[in-house]
Amino acid sequence: MQINTKRIRKLSEEQERLDGRTPLEYRNITIEPEYIPTTADGSAKVTIGDTQVIVGISTDLEEPFPDMPGKGTIVTNAELAPMADREFESGPPQEDGVELARVVDRGIRESEAVDLEDLCIEKGEKVITLFIDIHILNNDGNLLDAAALAAITALKTGTLPHYDEESGEFDREAEGRPIPLTKTPVTATGRKIGDTIVFDTTKQEEEAQDARLTVSITEDNNIVAMQKGGTEPYSQEETMETVEKVRDKTEEFRQLIEDAVGE
Repeated sequence: MQINTKRIRKLSEEQERLDGRTPLEYRNITIEPEYIPTTADGSAKVTIGDTQVIVGISTDLEEPFPDMPGKGTIVTNAELAPMADREFESGPPQEDGVELARVVDRGIRESEAVDLEDLCIEKGEKVITLFIDIHILNNDGNLLDAAALAAITALKTGTLPHYDEESGEFDREAEGRPIPLTKTPVTATGRKIGDTIVFDTTKQEEEAQDARLTVSITEDNNIVAMQKGGTEPYSQEETMETVEKVRDKTEEFRQLIEDAVGE
């Protein structure tokens, strides 16, 4: 692995990669909305190269937070199961899983993509909670972009169960309504290997990275979230370069979503 890391870093100096792609080039991306049509309130599977991620949306009725009496909530979790990567472990959430969930959550939450007020059933008493569950089927790098893309697709095609006022419960057999999505934030991640910014890194490439910057942008071109990772610094110039490249990538992603959901 160390030999490959040295080779990856050497190739990056020449704007090249092990698999022949350019630094900005993504592997083939496939988006499959409504992947779990019978048991999830929204779902999507995203494949980027050999990386495969499923996101499922579920709903529940809960008491609101005291400081948000008229708003529903969003809870994002990520499961890194050993079947997806030998380095993943069973048991409590791992640090990488917590970070993955946090980054995906921030893009959705900070953009105010979901109208949380529309999730309120009875102010101060009962609201709808959306659970966004990320499941990794296979990890070959770039989980952040794959999970974020699956999450926004699942939300975009998901529905809220019908609320029966008489029983005070969901009637999941009745026709629901669309999740109140007001924006479509899309996320892309640039990773610094040496002095080169690389997108859609494989697992091997991520072992050679110095730092990364994940950026979420809405359709009106507003940056709503940024998350830096890795041990090395990210200069202002590198940040601006990454943001400009992310703008182009997120436009491509948004078109992929529209094509997948039939808009």
